[in-house]
Amino acid sequence: MTLPYIDQLLGQLARGNPALERSFGRHIHWGYWPNPAAARPDSPEDYGRAAERLSLELLDLAEIRPGMRVLDAGCGFGGTIATLEERVERLDLVGLNIDPRQLQRAARLAAPRPDSRIGFVAADACTLPFADASFDRVLAVECIFHFPSRRAFLAEVRRVLRPGGVLVLSDFVPSPFFAPFGRLPKLKALQRINVLGECDTSCTASGYRRLAALAGLRVATLRDITRHTLPTYAFLKYLARHHGGSRLVAGFSGPLIGLLDFYGRSGLLKYSLLRFDRS
Repeated sequence: MTLPYIDQLLGQLARGNPALERSFGRHIHWGYWPNPAAARPDSPEDYGRAAERLSLELLDLAEIRPGMRVLDAGCGFGGTIATLEERVERLDLVGLNIDPRQLQRAARLAAPRPDSRIGFVAADACTLPFADASFDRVLAVECIFHFPSRRAFLAEVRRVLRPGGVLVLSDFVPSPFFAPFGRLPKLKALQRINVLGECDTSCTASGYRRLAALAGLRVATLRDITRHTLPTYAFLKYLARHHGGSRLVAGFSGPLIGLLDFYGRSGLLKYSLLRFDRS
């Protein structure tokens, strides 16, 4: 799968871009601001802290305890694993990504405590290379829209989760009206402004409940946090104008940032946290 923003981000980080290191060097996802009005859209440091807070929101929802085995599917640069390792002792952590380059960076970022283990696996999240009932928790932070199939991923998660296990993920969940437009970036007219690569944002809240039931999971939480993530777009605009960011977010500048911002503010596309429980 081709993800232009990852290619460009890795290239800029390799060149030592300090603003990108502070904002996207640890986490490759949107930020979360408890008070959006206090966000500083011209501060890479503020954005980095907001991205960390988004991971913390997901980890709090997952209720991870000492001694658990946790899989981070689509682990990116390993920021969520590093955050979890800093908070909870005696964990067995596995980061999975289809892109070995991201795993190389993650392995440098996330170092285990003496009483914990961290491993990284290059594989497809829809065909998990793990035994049945081998994890207590599975995380998927802002990545499921890149997976080939939500249904296949949820079925695989159900298989590898132990009884009582939990999946927590974040996703852009559309309103029923907007769902049919969730694959529009495939259109040639929009490919010129899209650095995200192929994305499927067509799964509604009811769609998630249906897919969860088919997989043998239950949607326990579906929380709309869009309001807390909206300053992300102002920061992307800032990044496009400064610090070499124009090369990273060339496709974001102008139309795409504006569209995503509008979709969020209008309720057409809701940034949501979901928790699925396995009986």
